[in-house]
Amino acid sequence: MQRLLIILGLLVLVAGLFWPWLARIPFGRLPGDIHIQRDGFDFFFPVTTGLLVSLVLSLLIWLFRR
Repeated sequence: MQRLLIILGLLVLVAGLFWPWLARIPFGRLPGDIHIQRDGFDFFFPVTTGLLVSLVLSLLIWLFRR
C-alpha cells in the first residue's frame, strides 16, 4: 500500500509539472461526456472520461500487483 501511495503521489506531481502541456489534450471533452448549457446553468458530467480513467487505473493496479 505504501508503494502504491508513493507512486500515485509521484504521478500527481508529474501531472502538475506538465499541466500546461496536458491541458491541450482534449481529455475531459471526449464523445460521450454530457455537457448541458442553458441560461444561468452549466452542467458537465464526464461519463466517458470517468470510464477511461477507471480502466487505466485498474490496469495500472493490476500490473503493479503482478
